[in-house]
Order: sequence, then C-alpha cells, then structure tokens
Amino acid sequence: MSSGVHREEPGRDMGTWTLDQLRTFIHDTRGRELETARVAAQGHAYNSSHPHEARRQWAKLSLLANRRMFDGTEGTSARVAQQDFMLRMWVIERLGPDRTDHDWSPEALASDTLDALTFTPTQTAGLAEGWRDLPIERIRELRWHKNLTAHLDCLIGYLAPGPVRERLATWKATRSFLP
Repeated sequence: MSSGVHREEPGRDMGTWTLDQLRTFIHDTRGRELETARVAAQGHAYNSSHPHEARRQWAKLSLLANRRMFDGTEGTSARVAQQDFMLRMWVIERLGPDRTDHDWSPEALASDTLDALTFTPTQTAGLAEGWRDLPIERIRELRWHKNLTAHLDCLIGYLAPGPVRERLATWKATRSFLP
C-alpha cells in the first residue's frame, strides 16, 4: 500500500479532508476512485459557510478530479464534459463570472459547450423526430447532447449578443425535442 496522507486513514470520510489532502489524493489517484473525491470537493464548493474564494478552490479541485477520472477513456468524454459544464455554470451563477479564468468565464464555457457537441441543431432535430426507431447508440448520443446543453438556460444570459449566443439559443430550443 502506498504511503500518503490520504491513505493513512482508509475509512476516513473524504468530506472531512483538507484541500491539500484531497489535492494530493487526486494527483496520486486514477480511475473511478476519483468520483468520491470529485463529490467531496464539490460538496465543499457548495458550502455557503466558506468564503467565495475558498469555494472556487474547492470547485477547481472537483473539476480536476472529474477531468482526471477517466483521462480520455473512450465513451466518457460526454459524462466528464457534462459534470464539468454544470459545476462551472453553478460557480458562474452563484459566485460570479471571472473572465480571467477559463473555468469561470461564460464565454469559455459557451465555446467549450459548442466544441463538445458532435451534431448540429438541424441534425439533432431531425434525429429526434423519430428517436424511438433509432439504434440505442444513436439514442444515447441524443441523450448526451441533451445533457451537454442542460446549463444553457443560465449561460445564455451571461453572453453578449452575437453569433455564439445565437448558436446556443438554437441549441436551447432544439434541446426540448431530445429524448
């Protein structure tokens, strides 16, 4: 068994760990074990008794655990992106945007969202019309598109009028047709 602060007390609740203890665990760990660390860090980010800056640090740690959890394993990128987008939107909405930090920038989140979508709104709407007749893999792709756009209601209000905002508004309207 490896040594380290996070391994000294195997039964200890990660929710009680310090930022540094959890950071060490996240840097030393790979795979699904990071889900518990992601949730623990996110719980601290949601804790309104912490100062805003501390909550942002916890949120960053949750993002790190989420991003390292599968490290690009096939079939997980949509799940990682959806978790990422939802936490980033929560921070922007509750703690305020920070256009100097990619994670808390509404414009960066908008760009990352559009980059994660593999269909166009037109393709998506067409597929959604007869989704019950589609193969399960295609239905799963449509569901991922719905999940990847769940934060658009909140995000659009943070964006200046322009092409990106218009594209996201189109996705927001298309989302309602998805299974």
